[in-house]
Amino acid sequence: MKRAGHLAPALPEAAPGLWAAVIAFLLLAGLAALYLVNRRLVRRAERAEADLRTEQARADERTRLAAEMHDVVTHRLNLMVLHAGALKVAAKDDDVRKAAEELRTAGCQALAELRDLVGVLRSGRAARIPDVLPDRLANLVADSAATGLEVTLTEHGDADIISPAVRRTMYRVVQESLTNVHKHAPGAHTEITIHCGPSTVRAVIRNTAPPSTPDTAARPGSGLSGLRGRVEMVGGTLTAGPTDDGGFEVDAILPAFVPTR
Repeated sequence: MKRAGHLAPALPEAAPGLWAAVIAFLLLAGLAALYLVNRRLVRRAERAEADLRTEQARADERTRLAAEMHDVVTHRLNLMVLHAGALKVAAKDDDVRKAAEELRTAGCQALAELRDLVGVLRSGRAARIPDVLPDRLANLVADSAATGLEVTLTEHGDADIISPAVRRTMYRVVQESLTNVHKHAPGAHTEITIHCGPSTVRAVIRNTAPPSTPDTAARPGSGLSGLRGRVEMVGGTLTAGPTDDGGFEVDAILPAFVPTR
């Protein structure tokens, strides 16, 4: 009798040609994968190069705009400052000399701000914009009061919690609002109220009806569309419109903190 044992299944031996075909297929698959990866890397490099060219074109355009701004606007402002200084020296009336000095000072401040903006255009880095401190807001109000505008400023909360981007935006909201009052409601009483909370900042600028009827073709608020866009860029909202008593109100609500690079 034959003893039963374990029987292993017999595997057919592959022909040499079949193994060669399998190896060739694997090699082709590997080469195809390397080709696809290489094409992906090449396309990524091409996109990066195109982005660099686009950024360089933008930088060149910023430089060109900065040069034009420097050549045209700065030249005119310098002439304004020089003429104001000459008027102050030549004038015999004290009021005229005072007005000329205020005009000269305003022109010098405009030149300083223009230099900052030109620097931003040339460098493309918004971080170079100088911060707006709380005392500058008080100075802005004081400058308007010096021209005869009856204006009051009330601040609530801690202004130090405001991030620089929000602080600059709030400053521009107050500045543009006061500019509109000077243009369209001279002689009106203006109240500025700033609320600084832990998560939001609110700036309300409200003026009464002007003593005389303003030009209906130039109602206040027409220049606030750009300011509204700036407020929305930092995640805020801005509303502006006439009040029931014939005055005008600008109300801006901003986040207390906006991350900046």
